Amino acid sequence: MRIAIAGAGNVGRSIAQELIDNGHQVMLIERQPRMLRPDRVPAADWVLADACELASLEEADLAGCDVVVAATGDDKVNLVVSLLAKTEFAVPRVVARVNRAENEWLFTEQWGVDVSVSKPRVMAALVEEAVTVGDLVRLMTFRQGEANLVEITLPPTAPYVGEPLRAVPLPRDSALVAILRGKRVLVPTPDDSLEAGDELIFVCTAEMEDAVRTVVLGADSVERTRGQR
Repeated sequence: MRIAIAGAGNVGRSIAQELIDNGHQVMLIERQPRMLRPDRVPAADWVLADACELASLEEADLAGCDVVVAATGDDKVNLVVSLLAKTEFAVPRVVARVNRAENEWLFTEQWGVDVSVSKPRVMAALVEEAVTVGDLVRLMTFRQGEANLVEITLPPTAPYVGEPLRAVPLPRDSALVAILRGKRVLVPTPDDSLEAGDELIFVCTAEMEDAVRTVVLGADSVERTRGQR
């Protein structure tokens, strides 16, 4: 894929290198000359331009990109870049960085954003994930609330510990996409058995989160967890 990243700071460069390592073609757009550091990501195409200017984006051939990532440290800039990418250049996928939690509500499809990544929310989720066993933790939201990436760390008392996955009656609009077990990442199959301490990664709609929590942890465990909050 051809991917454009607006903002060549530490975040933008890190994303660029990761994508290049995964075989994608990346263009970094930066308006400040002092931030142009091609030696940091030599495999990327570097463009000195203002990503908020239509003419600059036309010259950079943004319409030829499959994905645009608005990764600057300014939420206003990221919103403008997202809107231009979607409405003027019909970029199929726009991902925007949210720097301030109070601005999250702005990063919607109306501003051209398909996926928003909030640093405060991600950090809070990672903290919860690190310390929470026996409850559901929301890690990320996709498609403006249509689906969430959630994690549950299985306690020894979970009802399906020791049982194969085929025995777990997951609700509709939910899918178990990975099991993290120690240093291993497992792609779930019906014959895999669950173990205490497994980190289960699900994609599900927001309305199904409680149902997933109840099935995986059991109704009694869910009630105890709620009572401790």
